[in-house]
Amino acid sequence: MTASGPGRVVVEADGGSRGNPGPAAYGALVRDAVTGAVLAEDARTLGVATNNVAEYSGLVAGLKLAVEYAPGAAIEVRMDSKLVVEQMSGNWKIKHPDMRVLAAEAAAIAPAGTTYRWVPRAENGPADQLANDALDGVREGVSVPGGDVPGTSRPGDGVPDAPESAAEEASSPAAGPGEPTTIVLVRHGVTPHTTGRRFSGGLGGDNPALSEEGRAQATEVAGWLTELKDSIDVVVASPVRRTRETADIVAGALGLPVEEEPGFAEMEFGEWDGLTFTEVAERDKAAMEAWFADMATPPPGGESFVQVRERVLAGLDRVLEAHAGRTVVVVSHVTPIKTLVAHAMEAPLDALFRMELAPAAVSVIAFYPDPSTGRQRGSLRFFNSLAPGRRTLRDTGRW
Repeated sequence: MTASGPGRVVVEADGGSRGNPGPAAYGALVRDAVTGAVLAEDARTLGVATNNVAEYSGLVAGLKLAVEYAPGAAIEVRMDSKLVVEQMSGNWKIKHPDMRVLAAEAAAIAPAGTTYRWVPRAENGPADQLANDALDGVREGVSVPGGDVPGTSRPGDGVPDAPESAAEEASSPAAGPGEPTTIVLVRHGVTPHTTGRRFSGGLGGDNPALSEEGRAQATEVAGWLTELKDSIDVVVASPVRRTRETADIVAGALGLPVEEEPGFAEMEFGEWDGLTFTEVAERDKAAMEAWFADMATPPPGGESFVQVRERVLAGLDRVLEAHAGRTVVVVSHVTPIKTLVAHAMEAPLDALFRMELAPAAVSVIAFYPDPSTGRQRGSLRFFNSLAPGRRTLRDTGRW
């Protein structure tokens, strides 16, 4: 806690979906528990999502505000969502995989001793209003008392005039300032190396083609993503054979071009490429142990995790700049996708070892421009989801 900061704060959060699932947004604020003064507010749209996803997103946003604007303060969360309050209090089990991800993110942010209290909807009006303001296009982003409200404008701010014709409107950029860039991460389908549990690196190694099963997985993912084809701008692929084949199948179903981004290629495993973990352990146990122990240590002739992170994040910067405010499908590999997730969560790099990512799994990260830092702030929407025809994206509201 800062010397002049409050010792206790209250987080008020809410979220809603018009359609459930449908266009969704959240609102969150943090106030001094003693004076009631609002320290900061956040209101953002989420794309298509369910009420529960929106409510949990509001909780995460509110906790982030509390940690940033009242560091060290004790936190009480007040929400009118019985589900979120009881689950975060540990009284109800969290069965839905989407909710588990969001609850884990909230738990990682919340300081020890954070409490959760249910309040009637009438007592959660400010947070509810923020969410509705975001849905109505009135608010977008973080604001503080006395500061400008993101998403609003005044005469002379340089905001362009509204289009005078439908043609002019159609040719105008679809994304406005401050809108998130949504990255839909797809791991490639299986190859003989995948099923054989062999190291399979990037452009410098042996690059097997997709197996019949892998092509079927890619086709299944492509069918899943066609539900949202109108919102997807482009398909970006690692230039490695298996990812490019997966991307071609996905892009064909979406009717979109494929752009190659070498930054998203798999780690180079050097001398280990094509070998199983058991074979490497038998041949060079010391090198494997060093590789696991130090993220900056590469396999013989290969890349370290630190080196991979540098080029993956450079590739991300290029995609975010080229497709700002759009939705982009990125077809990549285990290590780059996990690296992007760790980056979005601001987790240490060795968090990669604690993630499971299945072949042809889909994960979604939204990146928001942060005017205060000039950087993009990541928000993990969901992780490691399979599309075996059991459900639809709209049904699950994972966006």
